[in-house]
Amino acid sequence: MKKRSNAPIFWLLFGAGGMLSALFGTMLVFLTGIAAPLAWPFGPQFMAYPRVLAFAQHWIGKGFIFAVIMLFAWHAVHRIYHSLHDVGIRTGAGAKLVCYGGAMAITLIAAASLLAIGF
Repeated sequence: MKKRSNAPIFWLLFGAGGMLSALFGTMLVFLTGIAAPLAWPFGPQFMAYPRVLAFAQHWIGKGFIFAVIMLFAWHAVHRIYHSLHDVGIRTGAGAKLVCYGGAMAITLIAAASLLAIGF
């Protein structure tokens, strides 16, 4: 009997994170790194703390923030894990544990942080 693999789960998270980063990553960099600091074109209150907190406390905002953090993290660690072979590092169980354990830790910290700010 053939051994079942958990690879499809990691490839699903990798693909979803890649798609999300392609669709939203560039715009998030623009909004948080360029538009908000320059107060252009949305004005100086665009990324003010009360507005961002209100967004993060709403269930839709929490879901969006969680999806972005979680899927970006899983996409990044999956890419790092498969790139280790290219730079000559053996990818055994330890590398898998460090990479995917790191993504799981990021996911859990994001979830706990979002729940801690309340609704």
